[in-house]
Amino acid sequence: MYAPERQQEILRLARENGRVDVLSLAEEFDVTAETVRRDLKSLDRAGLLRRVHGGAIPAGRLDFEPGLAERDTVAAAEKDRIVRAALAELPAEGSVIIDAGTTTARLAAAIPPESPLTVVTHALPVATRLADHPGIALHLVGGRVRHRTRAAVDAWALRAYGELTADVLFLATNGFSPEGGLTTPDLAEAAVKRAAIAAARRVVLLADSGKCGQEHFARFGDLSDADLLVTDTGLDPETALAIERRGTEVIRI
Repeated sequence: MYAPERQQEILRLARENGRVDVLSLAEEFDVTAETVRRDLKSLDRAGLLRRVHGGAIPAGRLDFEPGLAERDTVAAAEKDRIVRAALAELPAEGSVIIDAGTTTARLAAAIPPESPLTVVTHALPVATRLADHPGIALHLVGGRVRHRTRAAVDAWALRAYGELTADVLFLATNGFSPEGGLTTPDLAEAAVKRAAIAAARRVVLLADSGKCGQEHFARFGDLSDADLLVTDTGLDPETALAIERRGTEVIRI
């Protein structure tokens, strides 16, 4: 396959899936990662793709937001490792906020049923995983439910978080970077995340390395708003150091 043909196929995959990554493309086309990076660079220069950490997204798609089922299959092994590490950040007892997200939903499923915790969430998938846990006092924050994320947003949710102070927030994000901060495609979702951050004494960000460098439409905070980032070893040490210099501890699993 000639380079123009390969680049056209890469562009098609990016538009179809919302994102492409270097390693998968190298395997798909049986070429080196460096060849793929050159292809992505060419497409970026042409204004057709926008390069992000580890891959690229379609140009002009900063508001792209895949559905939950699709997102849950991305970096599944990395998310499971992140969750196992994040369990150590649960308080022995006390109050926890769990944000909407596929990694945070996996965390909810991994919490021991007898844990003596008060858990607050605005995410229906999180609440579903915890509803039968006998040791947990579960509080479901209400509001308009976004079909894309099954998370409650708008005034009811903002008011509820404005009345709380929790020990720990387990926060999710669609994108993060030392310069761009924390971002998500939807303004209403960003507002709830911002309110949840304000309601917690400690913020633990759970984000796989594929989200590093991604910038979406709605910015809801700085990386320094998170006390701890739990991610995977795909995040390079230099970027991890840059994040820690801004005041956020980084655990790479």
